[in-house]
Amino acid sequence: MESVMLDELEREIVSRLRVDGRAPFSRIAAALDVSENTVARRYQKLRSAGLLRVVGSVNGPLIGRTSWTLRIRCTPDAADPIAAALARRPDTFWVHLLAGGTEISCNVQARSDTARDALLMDKLPRTSRVLDVSAHALLGESGPEVALDEGDHALLAALARDGRTRHTELATATGWSESTVKRRIEGLRAAGVLVFEVDLPPAALGLRAEARLWLTVRPSALRRVAAAIAAHPEVVFSAVTTGRTNLTAMVACRDSGALYRYLTDRIGGLDEVHTAETAPVIRTVKRAGPVLPR
Repeated sequence: MESVMLDELEREIVSRLRVDGRAPFSRIAAALDVSENTVARRYQKLRSAGLLRVVGSVNGPLIGRTSWTLRIRCTPDAADPIAAALARRPDTFWVHLLAGGTEISCNVQARSDTARDALLMDKLPRTSRVLDVSAHALLGESGPEVALDEGDHALLAALARDGRTRHTELATATGWSESTVKRRIEGLRAAGVLVFEVDLPPAALGLRAEARLWLTVRPSALRRVAAAIAAHPEVVFSAVTTGRTNLTAMVACRDSGALYRYLTDRIGGLDEVHTAETAPVIRTVKRAGPVLPR
C-alpha cells in the first residue's frame, strides 16, 4: 500500500487531521466544501487499506515513563525477525530497518526502569545474532508529572489502537460516562500527555527517501539547533539525546537528490553541527501505531 499516492482531497483531509486528529468529519467537510459522507468514505477507505490512521500517542515523561532511542546491529538473517519482535511490543515505536539490512533503529517508551533494563540487558543481548546495542535517552524539558488511574490507562490504550474511537466505545472501555470520557481527553491533551498523530507512510505523499540522522552539535548551541531542525518541513521526528551524538532526527524527502540537498544545504548550513551520520531507511516495520501490515 505504500505505493499508493494520495489525491488532492485526501491530502487536504490528512492536513486537517494533523491539526486535530479527532476533528469531526462534518467540520473537515465544511472546511473543504465537500459532503461529510465524502470525507468519511475517503478516510475509511484509506484506513481499511492500512494506509492511514490516527493514533493517540502518550508523552511518556509526563506520566513517569522513560524514552530511549536504540540502534541495534545484527547479522543479516536476523534483522527481519528482530525488527518484527520489537514491533510487537506495546512500548516500541518507529521501528525501521536501515541501509544494508543489518541495523535496526527504534524508539522505546519504557513503563519502568525494570522493563527498560529487561529489554536492554536481558532480551536483546541474549541472542548471538545481535552484534551491538546502543541506547540513548531522549532529553527535553517537561512539566509536572500527571497521575493516571486505571480508567486513564484503558482510555489511552484504546486511543493508541484508534485515535478516532467513538466516545460511546471509550465509555465502555473505561467504565465512565461519555461526558467524563470527553472531559478526560480534553484534560490529557491540555496537559500535554495525549497527542494525536497521523500515521501515514511518507511515500503516500510522494516522499520516497527516508533517512535516520545522528548529529553531533556544539553543546552551547544545542537548544537552538534542535529548534531549527525541528522546524524543517523534511523532519518527521527529532530529539536531543545522550551518547556519542547528541541530536537524532528522522527525515523524509522526495527522492535521493532532495535528501542530498537537505544534508548539504540545511544540515551543512548549520555551523554548530560538527558531524552527521546518515542511514537510509529500507523498510518501516512500525510507526506511531500498531504493527504495520506486510
